[in-house]
Amino acid sequence: MICGSNYYLVKFCSKYAPALGKALNFKFTVLRDFNIPEPVVGGLLFSIIFALVHFILGVSVEFDMAARDIMLAYFFTTIGLNSNIMDLVKGGKPLIVLLTATILYMILQNLVGVSIASVFGLDPVIGMLGGTVSLIGGHGTAIAWAPTFAEKFGIQNAMEIGIACATFGLIFASLMGGPIASYLIKKHNLKSENDTVQEVGIPFEEEDSKIDYMGFLHAILGIHFSIMIGMVLNESLEEMGLKLPLFVTCLFAGILISSFLTPNVSKKVTWLDWNTRKKALALVADISLGIFLAMSLMSMQLWVIVDLAGPIITMVVVQFVIAAIIALFIIFRIMGSNYDAAVICFGLVVFH
Repeated sequence: MICGSNYYLVKFCSKYAPALGKALNFKFTVLRDFNIPEPVVGGLLFSIIFALVHFILGVSVEFDMAARDIMLAYFFTTIGLNSNIMDLVKGGKPLIVLLTATILYMILQNLVGVSIASVFGLDPVIGMLGGTVSLIGGHGTAIAWAPTFAEKFGIQNAMEIGIACATFGLIFASLMGGPIASYLIKKHNLKSENDTVQEVGIPFEEEDSKIDYMGFLHAILGIHFSIMIGMVLNESLEEMGLKLPLFVTCLFAGILISSFLTPNVSKKVTWLDWNTRKKALALVADISLGIFLAMSLMSMQLWVIVDLAGPIITMVVVQFVIAAIIALFIIFRIMGSNYDAAVICFGLVVFH
């Protein structure tokens, strides 16, 4: 067994998985056309390589994932700093309608997952991993809650199951999310009325744009300050009996700071200007998310979930079909049957 505490192995894989993924995406246009993220491509490739090493040589590769959890907190903190409570208030009635529909859909999603797990004779709890935890929650939520599933319900391979479901869900969503939105836009001849600003990552055509070091330091300062607040909030909630992943409280801290502290203080103290959605903050978000996804996927031990491949794929396929039907025939209509509604349908399918 090769232990993940090997510094050079961890550094090499986490550094070159996104780079390899980018090279493959550049080589194969189909990956770009379906918007498969570079870290996912590179991470999956490393995971497959390690699985082959396990099956052929009997050698298992494991990693120390402490740095991955830090990257997750970084990413969600940048999301919080890029958000504002007033944006939610401006959402008005459409936001309430969408939120209600999403909550109802989450209940349905979990019922479907539990039902399919039961049909295959598995612990119904596994159906939760094939439901909202991994599909709407994504890799981050699945990984964050995996220890709880392992400790409380005895699902020792919870992380692998959650990552597998999230990965297959991402692949299916990437393959069909765009075509569904395109179908709605072309069928109803829809056009966008608003120009949106990219909040996460650097646009492809602007990748070479310059970011000065003070802007980068301001972003790091804001992120670290928010994480400190998030850690205090997390410990306080845990003492009250409410256990949440650290990235959730960091997200809340970022939202609170960007909504209340920054607008009132940054006018007088310019170095507190953290929530202006500048490229430095977007760059940190891009890097942290990329490293997190690459490390999560490359550490996935595929050999421990081989026997569950059938149930996992079945769950994801059924969940995707249901998400597509709901998006096409319910969400599109209740959200106004316009261009924004089509984009929202794309979002629902992608994060199903």
